[in-house]
Amino acid sequence: MNKDNKQWVWLAIDVETGEIVGSYTGSRDAQGAKGLWDSLPPVYRQYAVSYTDFWKAYDVIFPSKHHKSVGKET
Repeated sequence: MNKDNKQWVWLAIDVETGEIVGSYTGSRDAQGAKGLWDSLPPVYRQYAVSYTDFWKAYDVIFPSKHHKSVGKET
């Protein structure tokens, strides 16, 4: 195992159907957040709201009207 080459598996799941609607494997940085956003079908990018943790890259990549940061208690 190479600890210097960490890879993250990003998944976007439709809360109503449980279907995985987007995915990205790569670094946990703005490029990874963009990879996940770009993997979403256009209808999700246009209408869906993504709920994420408070990681800064989401605010840079996800349009504010389609993004809400929430904590574990939410």
